[in-house]
Amino acid sequence: MEARAIAKYIRISPLKVNYIAKEIRGKDVEDALAILEFTPKKGAKELQKVLNSAIANAENNFGLDRDDLYVAEAYANDGPTMKRWRPRAQGRAYPILKRSSHIGIVVKERE
Repeated sequence: MEARAIAKYIRISPLKVNYIAKEIRGKDVEDALAILEFTPKKGAKELQKVLNSAIANAENNFGLDRDDLYVAEAYANDGPTMKRWRPRAQGRAYPILKRSSHIGIVVKERE
């Protein structure tokens, strides 16, 4: 049995979030929450919100025990990119890409 949670259109680059998501994959949910609590990055705060939501989904929707849960999947996919332009020398324009992410976490019950 598995439960999932997805946060869409989060205004942070998926590269920055995947760097932290890699740290919690395969860990028990309590260990993962402890790691995210003490990681001083914006992506850790967003991942923590999604993980808490996935745990709540597992408990309320599927009746799973919190002590048996682990993080089966943690990922950040590309969301839409806002394109902005900066003026540069000699009338040229330089693109600024403001990236967004779709952050997802799947928790499963250990056998």
